[in-house]
Amino acid sequence: MIRGDLTPELLNTPVWGDGLPERAGIPVFDVPLVSVGGGIGSFTLLDVLRIRGVPAEWMRVLSVNDTPWQTWDYLCRASQLPATERIRSDAGARPDNIWGFPSYAVAESWREVSLKPLLQVLVEPVLSDFYSPPAGLVSASIAKEAHRIGYWSMLAKGQVRMVRKRHGGGYFTVLTPPPGAAPTKRVILRSSHVHLAVGYPGLKFLDDLQRFREEHGGGHQVVNAYEPHEHVYDTLRRRPGTVIVRGAGIVASRVLQRLMDDVERYGLRTQIVHLFRTYVTGSHGPNARMRRKGGDGWAYQAFTMPKSAFGGQLKADFAAATPERRAELAKLVAGTTTPKLRRWQDQMARARSGGWYHPVQATVDKIERAPDGRLVTHYGHLTYLSDFIIDCTGLEADMSEHRVLDDLLRFGGATRNRAGRLAVSPSFEVLGAGSGDGALYASGAAVAGNHFLAVDSFLGLQTAAHEIADDLARRGFGRRLGPLRSVAQWLRWAGGRPV
Repeated sequence: MIRGDLTPELLNTPVWGDGLPERAGIPVFDVPLVSVGGGIGSFTLLDVLRIRGVPAEWMRVLSVNDTPWQTWDYLCRASQLPATERIRSDAGARPDNIWGFPSYAVAESWREVSLKPLLQVLVEPVLSDFYSPPAGLVSASIAKEAHRIGYWSMLAKGQVRMVRKRHGGGYFTVLTPPPGAAPTKRVILRSSHVHLAVGYPGLKFLDDLQRFREEHGGGHQVVNAYEPHEHVYDTLRRRPGTVIVRGAGIVASRVLQRLMDDVERYGLRTQIVHLFRTYVTGSHGPNARMRRKGGDGWAYQAFTMPKSAFGGQLKADFAAATPERRAELAKLVAGTTTPKLRRWQDQMARARSGGWYHPVQATVDKIERAPDGRLVTHYGHLTYLSDFIIDCTGLEADMSEHRVLDDLLRFGGATRNRAGRLAVSPSFEVLGAGSGDGALYASGAAVAGNHFLAVDSFLGLQTAAHEIADDLARRGFGRRLGPLRSVAQWLRWAGGRPV
């Protein structure tokens, strides 16, 4: 056994005394609060707490990333949302600005010396599409705020292995630092409170595509939209080919736009086959209050969630609903949707009339490789032959696929809700994972299906951050954000002055 590594005793003991890490030779460092993840979820909580007056030395964020926007930026670029393209988010949903004012539209108008973003917000959605910010503006804004709150002074690089309860209260968080960064393989942070914002465990493939990749190693031809797949577009630029796109959400619409942009820009002879599992032909929903537009296979919704999910009737309905009703509501309003953008609608119409975009409703039976190396997609009695398949069905949300969450379920007392995610209280404390006076919180995709619907969004992460900060204040960690401090801190934010 390597000195400074996890021992069988540590691995199999749910609650650790202070002597266990010492016997294993693992150094222990004390800090009041630890946030695991290092993405936008961790950033929003640290931002809220710093604005509320919590010193930077009281907190550590544990992450393999160098910046809080690193994973988000990578997923945007992989799914064909480079810095210049617009994301699916409201003008006031700013991770870097807890007040939401001024909005991204104001920031972009100031940066570009143009009134166009402000005019778009003024007439949306009747005379224009909803305004949404370019991805690059979001990243740049987060970077500016991260510097302002001293984010990098709180960052500890490494891979988190587990979080275990501590005898007497609090937690031990086991970190594997980068090679050469520490004299031992592991280090441990002992804290009163822990926050988990770990995002999605990995890529999610449709079952038939997963089987094909496992059996044939077709990672070059069968790709997920969230993994690097620029070679698909490069190949289609060099020679004619056929690509099958599967999925009907925002990522599928972005991949289709990239393919169509290339066809029209370079005069390519690409054939695009788009397979819909469910083909939407028009407006749909159970009643007049809960209907969304649809057509040409797509379900249309401007944002990931209706605005009422963040602070209106839908938010109240979801909070008051039974677990069974929450599952129904989530499926209804948070299903697969995409914005109905005028430019993209015109582009699809040209592609259909030109005979090179083929939308088809189909349930795929299996994928095979043809003798010439191409892919054969079988559905019913029909087949499609293609050079590539792009799976746009999303990211993996199963907690058993994430090492920290799986360990928390097996040893930490955490439980699953009806959606299969972590069960949390209204303050986002993980139920069953409390340790003495200490609390373990979670936010983001890992807590979908609880009392708040829109957890996996910028505003959702900020909502969770405020609820967690309020609960921490009740426990004596930090303070509430009163009106005087809020105004004073907004003025500091507006002036770019450190907290």
